[in-house]
Amino acid sequence: MKRYDSYKDSGVEWIGEIPGHWIKGKWGYYYNSGMGSTILKEDLVENGEIPVYSATEEDRIFGYINNPKLILNEGDIVIPARGNSIGHVKLISSKSTTSQTTIYSKSKDENLDSRFSYYYCKGNKTNLFPFVQTAIPQITVTEISFNPIIIPPLSEQQQIVSFLDTKTSLIDSLIEKTQRKIELLKEKRTSLINEVVTKGLNPNVEMKDSGVEWIGEIPSHWEYIPTKYFTINDKGVQTGPFGTQLNTKDYVESGVKVMNQKTLIDEDYDIGEEFISYEKYESLKVFEVIEGDIIMGTRGSFGTGKRTTFGKVSIVPSGLGDCVLHPCLIRIRLKENLMMKRYYYIYVNDSSYFLDDVKDTSNSTTIEVIYGVTLKDIKVPVPPIQEQQQIVEYLDEQTQLIDNTISIEEKRIELLKEYRQSLISEVVTGKLKVTTDE
Repeated sequence: MKRYDSYKDSGVEWIGEIPGHWIKGKWGYYYNSGMGSTILKEDLVENGEIPVYSATEEDRIFGYINNPKLILNEGDIVIPARGNSIGHVKLISSKSTTSQTTIYSKSKDENLDSRFSYYYCKGNKTNLFPFVQTAIPQITVTEISFNPIIIPPLSEQQQIVSFLDTKTSLIDSLIEKTQRKIELLKEKRTSLINEVVTKGLNPNVEMKDSGVEWIGEIPSHWEYIPTKYFTINDKGVQTGPFGTQLNTKDYVESGVKVMNQKTLIDEDYDIGEEFISYEKYESLKVFEVIEGDIIMGTRGSFGTGKRTTFGKVSIVPSGLGDCVLHPCLIRIRLKENLMMKRYYYIYVNDSSYFLDDVKDTSNSTTIEVIYGVTLKDIKVPVPPIQEQQQIVEYLDEQTQLIDNTISIEEKRIELLKEYRQSLISEVVTGKLKVTTDE
């Protein structure tokens, strides 16, 4: 792509130079803007005719309504006014309305194509709408009205829109295909783990019925037994203290760490700012956590997709120091002659069967809490220790290969998104010239 013949300073640091024949103006000169209408959940109707856009929903469709006070039409722009969605503008394509969490802009200049303005916003969303950094970031109609906008001649706007429609569509298609590839790789990973932790590595081994539909057959020399049979004595499964035993009034600035669910999210044992005194620790010794323990989250989102804490386990490393369980955790201590920690880790975190067993044991499809008594009765396929070791080594090797491929594909998506953003920014500010043959 070429550059324009001459450039001039835009007067805006993050925009830099613009083509000499383009003009710079204020958003409010070209657009009438205002806050969206106050729309409550009870105002929404199931079969409403008009979609309501919001800043808080992922796709920003809040619901549907009939006879709204504010009507948006094709070419209008919706700008989220608060929260993490600031800058993620939407170009309206059909009759709709918007809620009080957004700002709408309606063009008042026939020489400005709102499709160009949309790309302009998309290309510069980091800098275009400076926001007030409060507890909830927000912007106002006044601030938006004073924001700069760059205006090429209408014919060039339309060329730019056509060019970017084509290019971004191709990039988005590549991103979508790559995302699908990642999903297939993740499915392959789970399928591999599911197969190996229930069938083993020997395809010719004699099998027996596990008695559970989703497990199916397991090798005849394996056991399918409740967790309580491969954990040590009565304290092999220990739920964290009740609220009456440990609550916020017991916390002090330093002392013995209270391990909480944050640790599970990133498996980071250095994080955490909750402590109890050593005196309190003595009364909670039954809940202590030591090297080699396994901790499990008892609350959080239920499912195998983005499971951050619920039913997730982590193996406690060395060097932890004195530490006790948070009420939202369970401590597990295994009989290591029956169950390897790493094997249990893989089965719980990476197969889909553990959560199936949680649902079955709890007699419910929607679980909010895993209780210690429930966990003790959850069954697990248990191979001999030597075979567990072989399975762990095999799965670690194979899943690492898959994870490496996923990482490469995720990086590809990031690079495509960066290229998309850069391309839009370079074109809508005139750093690159779009011609009719491109």
